[in-house]
Amino acid sequence: MDAVRVALLREVLAGTPWPGEARRFAGSLRRAVVPAGGGLLLVGTEQYEPWHLAAHLVDEAAWSGQPELAPTLVRHRVLPGEPPHLSVGLGRLEAARRGHTLLVVAPQRPGEGLLERVHDARRAGATVLSLDGGDADLGALAHDALSVPAADGALDLDTVQHLVGAAAGENGLPVRRGAGGATGVRRLRDRLARLADQLTAPPPSRW
Repeated sequence: MDAVRVALLREVLAGTPWPGEARRFAGSLRRAVVPAGGGLLLVGTEQYEPWHLAAHLVDEAAWSGQPELAPTLVRHRVLPGEPPHLSVGLGRLEAARRGHTLLVVAPQRPGEGLLERVHDARRAGATVLSLDGGDADLGALAHDALSVPAADGALDLDTVQHLVGAAAGENGLPVRRGAGGATGVRRLRDRLARLADQLTAPPPSRW
């Protein structure tokens, strides 16, 4: 998908609530992961691992100057010999406390074990955010949720993750006061081009 197609996609979605909802949810994420907090934990379900969102948030954290956006990917299965950033198991959720942010990505209903861990993390003071397929139990646990019911068929959760990931670093973009309008337009075009590359590129080798 090139920059023109990305722009076209946004035009198509402009008549829907999705761009605004993605920015709203990304704002909740930015506010939750304060620099002095305990960090961002990103977890999927047993069937779905959000590694692509993890990679995008790492890049957004670097580009926007907001390192707190870089998540720790929490995995249901960790195989022997995997690198440290891919070796964080579900036990990490048990240490979540006030100051931590837990982002759950669940296209389908999460298993009871994950729901229990999310419930315990919330009771311990962690902020819970959810990108989900409309599961009522997960939505009830979340402080903020963005749901994409599969039955709607208009958009899928993967696309919404791209929108959220792209919006997550927007407030962290440096503003050059007094800069000429042409410079600002070029920077915006450069960012759109990078986003287009990220939408279709395979995940970085570290993921």
